[in-house]
Amino acid sequence: MEYSEKNISSLLRELNEIGIALSAEKDHARLLELILVKAMEITNADGGTLYSCTEDDHLKFEILHNQSLNIHKGGTSGEEISFHPLALFDDEGKPNHHMVAASTVVRGETVNIPDAYASKEFDFSGTRSFDNKMGYRSTSFLTVPMTNHENDIIGVLQLINAIEQDSGKVIPFSSLDQQVVESLASQAAVTITNKGLIDAQKNLFDSFIQLIADAIDEKSPYTAGHCRRVPVLTNMLAVAVNKIDVGPLKDFSMTEDEIYELDVAAWLHDCGKITTPEYVVDKGTKLETIFDRINLVDMSFEVLKRDAVIDALKSRLVNGNGSADIDQELESDTDLQNKFIALTKEREDIRKYNVGGESLEDEDIKRIEEIANRTYVDPEGETVKLLGEEDVENLEIGRGTLSIREREIINNHVSVTIKMLESLPYPKHLTRVPEFAGGHHEKMDGTGYPNKLTKQQMSVQARMIAIADVFEALTASDRPYKKAMSLSQSLKILGQMKLDNHVDADLFDIFIHEKIYLDYANKHLGKKQIDDVDFEDIPGYEMLE
Repeated sequence: MEYSEKNISSLLRELNEIGIALSAEKDHARLLELILVKAMEITNADGGTLYSCTEDDHLKFEILHNQSLNIHKGGTSGEEISFHPLALFDDEGKPNHHMVAASTVVRGETVNIPDAYASKEFDFSGTRSFDNKMGYRSTSFLTVPMTNHENDIIGVLQLINAIEQDSGKVIPFSSLDQQVVESLASQAAVTITNKGLIDAQKNLFDSFIQLIADAIDEKSPYTAGHCRRVPVLTNMLAVAVNKIDVGPLKDFSMTEDEIYELDVAAWLHDCGKITTPEYVVDKGTKLETIFDRINLVDMSFEVLKRDAVIDALKSRLVNGNGSADIDQELESDTDLQNKFIALTKEREDIRKYNVGGESLEDEDIKRIEEIANRTYVDPEGETVKLLGEEDVENLEIGRGTLSIREREIINNHVSVTIKMLESLPYPKHLTRVPEFAGGHHEKMDGTGYPNKLTKQQMSVQARMIAIADVFEALTASDRPYKKAMSLSQSLKILGQMKLDNHVDADLFDIFIHEKIYLDYANKHLGKKQIDDVDFEDIPGYEMLE
């Protein structure tokens, strides 16, 4: 093909535009498609094939185009290429110089063939068979290795049948065609390599994020899976919000990058828990620390019973009314047996109070302190109370199993999360990760932690993670301090939290309207938890219109 000075100028401009387009394309299949199509356009080629080099020294067919035959396979076509990959070496390790595409790679050189039917250097029997079947004639071939900036060949760009624009005849590819395609192939190889490096870095980053989440979940068998389930719920909600066309959030939308940013934040929302002591995270009862101190309390009650027996025996010795059958004497001792009954009842009460509940009455507090004041003599001869101050403090916890100090330790994990995440050097599209992740325990009325943010001070994304975190906790079946809640019960509590202005009202309505709760439940909850949900029983739910 002949080029005028004007055409060359236009060609250079087009190459520059192609370079910009290649750099902007993020989808791998579309990127390969763009490379081949642009190479065909600038050389006016009728057909073309793009191969990629595999790790096992083969050339894999990626895309096949032919305009005359109206063929488009691989790439973005959705139609697979059935041809087997081409081996670069035979079974003995010798280079494959019979196939032109393979030879281009092992030589590292462009092959420009004016007429394949006249070529004796390469095996074109497969091409002739294809031509006979399709009524076609593959004549001129331009086969170019795609060599990146590290001098690695990552693929092959092969063009077939250059068409003269005026006559429509098939002509050989010119030397300028070859130079232009070599330039394009090199530029494309660099783009593909860079994209591969970016994808590899992203995969490493994503894997590292999940590794951190797994490490947090592994710290405690009771929260295993939490860091994996919250991102699932968050993403479901994000997708629903993106497509909703009614309600207050109908105009809110997120790009693909923004959804990815939210996903990263959801995965890392609890990363600060890596510093939280396991005994606090796993605390299933009020007296539990590194071990459950209820066992010490049980032992103390046994000491009290032992002391009661000793006192009874001493009394008999002093009064001289003992008998040979001491066991029978003790069983018939009314005072002793009444003490046993009282001590057993007190131990049962302590065990009851040791279980985390929703509230304690004044009578319960009085009962705990009454029992705590019982005394016994320890091995050192010291008179000590049945329960220490810390034991009493823990048993008097009004809700749940955590003391004020332990709750502060738990709450601090969010501050640690924010501190950890803010210390990272983010690329531009991930700069809001700390803000999204750090708001999952904030409440819309400003009573949450750690920064007491209100709804207006939080992004929609942060509010998404917050509601996902709550719903996951409500429905989780692996918590030591509560039983798994049914779906309907969890939604009632979540609805009440909407009324109390603790979770975002708009997101809650979408959560119900789009049945995100049900989609999540079918995939992540036990069958016994999934019950019928009556919208009229959910507090605060307003149907979107």
